[in-house]
Amino acid sequence: MAPKTIFDKETIIEAAFEIAKESGMSSITTRNVAKRLGSSVAPIYVNFQTVEELNEAVIKRIMNISSEIMDNQTGAGAFYRIGKASLAFARDYPVLFRELTMQPNEYMASYDTMEKSLLETMAEDVTMGDWTLNERRELLLKMRAFQIGLSVMISNGQMPSWLNDKETDDLLMSTGEDLLTATNFKRNK
Repeated sequence: MAPKTIFDKETIIEAAFEIAKESGMSSITTRNVAKRLGSSVAPIYVNFQTVEELNEAVIKRIMNISSEIMDNQTGAGAFYRIGKASLAFARDYPVLFRELTMQPNEYMASYDTMEKSLLETMAEDVTMGDWTLNERRELLLKMRAFQIGLSVMISNGQMPSWLNDKETDDLLMSTGEDLLTATNFKRNK
């Protein structure tokens, strides 16, 4: 009789993550994970009480990857790094990006929660220190709409062939600068 193969939590999470990366979170089932592992469903239930618990572990892994991508970004200002991280995530994980960004889901923080944190960061920026909350809020929404739109285009393979990754990052930055300049111009009229 062949020896039993033992699967630890990390191996199971990795198998579930690969499924999510290829087909989305809804494709994580005990059967699909077991098939990926080449085992029965028993090792999954030894390590996780429910498939929801496994999903939570996969989401935690995705958030850690997202944080790593963010930490690896360089450039002027937090917004540029956040935008570049979004573009990088969309390039590397298009299925997950579409699922987590373009569909209502329980995994992502609400816009209001995310907005509050970003508005606080904006208030600390010297160039926006005297701006009203509404001015910062409007600029943030415009920047997010462009950044998410660009990321969606990347994740759907709809970027123009004449635009490479660096040029796309530069486009993100120049559009942000244009929005900031336009807002400052309106404020000083």
